[in-house]
Amino acid sequence: MKIGFFGAGNMASAIVGGAVSSGNFKAEDISVYDIDIAKARLLSDEFSVCVSETPDSLIDFADAVVLAVKPNVFPSLLPSISKKLRENNSLVVSIAAGKTTDFIENLLGYEAPIIRIMPNINATVLEAMSAYCCSESVTDDQKEFVNKLCSSFGKVMPLSENYFPLFCSIAGCAPAYAYMFIDSLARSAVKNGMNKSVALEIAAQTVLGSAKKILESDEHPWELIDKVCSPGGTTIEGVVSLQRDGFESAVCNAVDAALQKDKKV
Repeated sequence: MKIGFFGAGNMASAIVGGAVSSGNFKAEDISVYDIDIAKARLLSDEFSVCVSETPDSLIDFADAVVLAVKPNVFPSLLPSISKKLRENNSLVVSIAAGKTTDFIENLLGYEAPIIRIMPNINATVLEAMSAYCCSESVTDDQKEFVNKLCSSFGKVMPLSENYFPLFCSIAGCAPAYAYMFIDSLARSAVKNGMNKSVALEIAAQTVLGSAKKILESDEHPWELIDKVCSPGGTTIEGVVSLQRDGFESAVCNAVDAALQKDKKV
């Protein structure tokens, strides 16, 4: 299946890079269009993909069209390409946060096959957590295609669209929380005399390994915590300190705050 990208920004670059470097898709089967043609050409230079000079030529090239533009562009872009998409029976894939399949279908003005995917920023290092949902007219082959595409830059799961705001509040926002946690660990090490770059490497690798341990283990996180905490040891002192200072409730409050903000957008 050939893929066309509307937009050549950071997320499009991450998805294109994953698709090509994974070997799941050939560079010659991917094309990019951007209103700033220089950005599309930079992406082409980096990954040897094609460049489309116009929206119509991109749609004619592709079986699936990925909307990798900012959500505020949708009201002007989608009606202008709707006729061409319908003529070509194109699969429409959106990565826009907060824009439902119904919203996209209403702007297109017909029952299009639409798949909404939610990758996160970790797609740039091929470790994204993505979710997708589909409109009723999406075929099994098209679902298989989006699984293959998203698997190129991380892990993916089908998810009811009702849960997308919550998914965004966890997978979309949590990288920032993880960065904060890693930086806090490193700064604490600096406070105690360690070089910041050394401390960051230690903290980041520790968090990376801890995440991998959870994914590859059948044990509950608290079982793993108990294994690290020796009776009367240093780790249990730190764990109790985090609990005393409201670590768990602070994380829960952050997810709730992000979710409430998403509902207002």
